[in-house]
Amino acid sequence: MHHFLKETDFTPEQAQHVFLLAKQFKDDRLNCPQTLKKQSWGLLFYKSSTRTRISFEVGVNELGGFPIVLDSQNTQIGRGETIADTAKVMSQYLHGLVIRTYGHEIVEEFAKHATMPIVNGLTDLNHPCQLYTDIFTLLERYSPEAMDINTLKGKKVVFLGDCASNMANSWIHSAAMFGMEITLAGPEGFAPTHEIDAVLEADGLAKQYVFTTDAKSATEGADVLCTDVWVSMGDEAEAVKRKSAMTPYQVNGDLLALAKSDAYFLHCLPAHAGEEVSQEVLDSPQSIIFDEAENRLHAQKAIMAKLVELNS
Repeated sequence: MHHFLKETDFTPEQAQHVFLLAKQFKDDRLNCPQTLKKQSWGLLFYKSSTRTRISFEVGVNELGGFPIVLDSQNTQIGRGETIADTAKVMSQYLHGLVIRTYGHEIVEEFAKHATMPIVNGLTDLNHPCQLYTDIFTLLERYSPEAMDINTLKGKKVVFLGDCASNMANSWIHSAAMFGMEITLAGPEGFAPTHEIDAVLEADGLAKQYVFTTDAKSATEGADVLCTDVWVSMGDEAEAVKRKSAMTPYQVNGDLLALAKSDAYFLHCLPAHAGEEVSQEVLDSPQSIIFDEAENRLHAQKAIMAKLVELNS
């Protein structure tokens, strides 16, 4: 059974096809192939959601399927049923399952016992659907017709803020996969962890990222600037400490000016203006955050369609 738990669960060739499918789905949204016709897909949430829920619910529907939204606390999981048993039972009813949760071991355990494809809608380790969306959004600028992933090679991506976050991990992983340069800038204590190094090693990818505490030097000559919230769900107790430590890494006009004149700004949203990013940057022509948000729909439809193909 083929699942999508991390960026490298598709080969580069399969990923290329995903981006081409996403373009096809976006160009003719109302006439996309009914790849999920007569299929029921579950959307299981341990965390609250806006973009993930809406984009997947609409996406399953537009591919001809029936989405079933599930709250983990309103299932027997919330009363102690094992993931193994839950996965086996759900596999009798569903044709696929998207999970947005905390520990990455949860999606791995589902995948171990399920006989349907599992899609990682977000874990504390990574956010592969968002990264495929971000790559697709960049390809719309760099290779709008061919969606050629080779155009990404050598592009300098800079991630600022919490460099041990799931978004930072996914950027590290994706940069290694697609041949981009990646520099991460953040405070001491928020550097990439051994966990992402182990993921790279397991996938046979070189540890080629650079971490620095100097935001200005990191940003010079960047093609893409990225950030995420400083206080993720589950980190609320550290809010004051985190905001104080990360203030020098706010993506603002001064930092944006150090990047290339045609650099793009990405943020998976929701954004907190005045914290990880200034309102000036959010509103700038270089900000493509709302194209990025829309593209969750098209990229995720392509991911699900590819999984159906691979599992047929």
